[in-house]
Amino acid sequence: MLFCEKKNQKTFVCLVPRKLKQVHARWQKRRSKSFCFFLLKNKTFLLYFAISAHPAQAAPIKLATWNLNWFSTRTIPDPSLPPDAPRRQPADIAALRVYADRLGADIIAFEEVDGVTSAAALFPPARYSLIAIRQDVLQQVGLAVRHPIRVTQNPDLAALDVEPDAAQHRLRHGLDATLTFPGGATLRILATHLKTGCQTAPLAPPESPACMLLAAQIPPVAAWIAARAAEGIPFALAGDFNRDMDQSEAMSAAFQAVAPLTRVTAGASDPCWSGGAFIDHIFLGGAARAWLEPGSLRVLVFRSTDDADRDRLSDHCPVSIRLDIK
Repeated sequence: MLFCEKKNQKTFVCLVPRKLKQVHARWQKRRSKSFCFFLLKNKTFLLYFAISAHPAQAAPIKLATWNLNWFSTRTIPDPSLPPDAPRRQPADIAALRVYADRLGADIIAFEEVDGVTSAAALFPPARYSLIAIRQDVLQQVGLAVRHPIRVTQNPDLAALDVEPDAAQHRLRHGLDATLTFPGGATLRILATHLKTGCQTAPLAPPESPACMLLAAQIPPVAAWIAARAAEGIPFALAGDFNRDMDQSEAMSAAFQAVAPLTRVTAGASDPCWSGGAFIDHIFLGGAARAWLEPGSLRVLVFRSTDDADRDRLSDHCPVSIRLDIK
């Protein structure tokens, strides 16, 4: 006969014959925090079940941004691609896929990718949901989100296209999405690729047409930040901002003026290729600021040091952090 007593809400203690107690004592020395153990002997059994007082936490979420430098799977040559776009061969795409696997991110904001069909060559749909901006441009902005995180695509931040109506080439929309994690937490995210050509020059007043366009993109992003802060939700921005923000300058100040933000690249240098200032950034706002795993900023650098490989791989390296979703 077996007598069991409930000691507390998580543990039952059973009284058993002496020999079984000895077996049980040996088992306790090597047991894990949660286990179930059964022993049958002479029609008597021992049952011990314990639940850890601290349930296992979900693994951190890895969030990355990666500009893939005119990445397309179109057959080369293709008249729709500009003449200066990289002419990647199948071996180059396979090499990039190895780096994408090594990155192992759960959420990737990607830039300069020719739509979700091309993105699927690096981020397999069996593992990732793929979305991109709803804009007819070759250099798409998008997201790859690992299953089972749910993705709801919101309307594009189309206000980032500040080019005049008569302009031949359009500036890219921002990709706006809401991510829902298995535990129910949500994250609103904006993936961006802002105007190139004004990394350090003054924005106020702008000194060139490129700086004028980049300066005009600041208010739509700031308005998006302000709206998320007013909603009181966790949010993030990730992408190629084409701006060195470690200098005292208008873009970072404008973003910080509307809501408290954490820029994960602050004070760090980008080791990609020959190194320099970060222009790819990740911002966290609202409750997401507390999700950041300290010291988790990483840059996945390419093994090659040959500048000729910048085209066949990318002139940007993936930048990532880890988030402890709460």
